[in-house]
Amino acid sequence: MTDKKTYFFLGIGGIGMSALARYCFLKGLQVGGYDATASEITEDLASLGIFVSHTDGTEGIPSSFLDPEHVQLVYTPAVPEKSVLFSYFKTKGFRMQKRAAMLGGITRDSFSFAVGGTHGKTTTSSILAHLLDHAGVGITAFLGGISNNFNSNLLLKDTAISVIEADEFDRSFLQLSPNVACITGTDADHLDIYENKAALEAAFVDFSQRLKPDGTLFVHESVGLDIPGIRYGLSQTQPIGLKIFTTRMLRP
Repeated sequence: MTDKKTYFFLGIGGIGMSALARYCFLKGLQVGGYDATASEITEDLASLGIFVSHTDGTEGIPSSFLDPEHVQLVYTPAVPEKSVLFSYFKTKGFRMQKRAAMLGGITRDSFSFAVGGTHGKTTTSSILAHLLDHAGVGITAFLGGISNNFNSNLLLKDTAISVIEADEFDRSFLQLSPNVACITGTDADHLDIYENKAALEAAFVDFSQRLKPDGTLFVHESVGLDIPGIRYGLSQTQPIGLKIFTTRMLRP
């Protein structure tokens, strides 16, 4: 975070961006943003009192969001640099920060759990957040989906403990510094960002090295990388396995 009191998010309807927008708003900051597509997420943000524009231009944007001296611009790589608004904020000298860097800054000094993987990270981080919250452990959680339990992708408590969905897109998870990390899988994905699966796997190795001193890493048994960590899975040969599993009172 910076000393700025006003934040404008380019791509505010994205699942990660909207969680940060909610966070800033609930922290008492002035928040606005742009997204090309209207959605339930942008409608919900607007209902909170967050300004949301769907026009790629400054028309209709309040002047309080157009002052480079007082506004922090947060953007996602999903917004193309040819965007009119992206070009405007860049040429006008606004302080610009990627979503991943902002998330890393917010959580850096917390005791953080980071869940990464090309599949399973949303489910795993949501379950972890629910279990900690249900156990009475106050946490702040940044999730990659709308949790039924919280009806949000953000859980905000006055605490120094955080749960983070660690996104491998654009190597975003390399901005994190977790105390506990988990890698749920490394199947080929985001090959528009990574040249090949080997490059993707190398990024996960880098992620495993982002742990704070004395940190703990959990790695799913399907991950075929030489990464030191506690292995888990269905196999009984793993240090952490599943012996008995039942479902009860689950809801979709």
